Amino acid sequence: MPLHITKIAFDCESVAELARWLADCGGEARLTTRYCPRRVAEMEGGSLYWIHGHMIVGRSPIIGFADNNAGRYWIRVQPRLVLVQPCPKRAHQGWRYLKDEDAPPDLAGSLTSAEAMPVDMARELGRLGFM
Repeated sequence: MPLHITKIAFDCESVAELARWLADCGGEARLTTRYCPRRVAEMEGGSLYWIHGHMIVGRSPIIGFADNNAGRYWIRVQPRLVLVQPCPKRAHQGWRYLKDEDAPPDLAGSLTSAEAMPVDMARELGRLGFM
């Protein structure tokens, strides 16, 4: 079971904007972080789970990690957003580990990010016990 990480979708106004940004990255998306995770070996086959509006909304499979030769590291992910069942997650700085058993399941079907449920609606449905 792979280990995952969570990260805030900083400066994204919507899930659709996050998906567009990822798609525009080409072969891989790179996110800069101050430190390389110590548990890199456990993340083989894992994903970066995106937090938007205090909800985990999607994931991008992790390609790997690399030193960017400027005193920082890149988190290298596939440039695609796989939508997941939205679940609450408090904001945090940087990234945090996420165990596989705690990761939300992917949404079934061929839903695109443009068709995704707005985060506020998903949060309210979760609060009411419908998700």
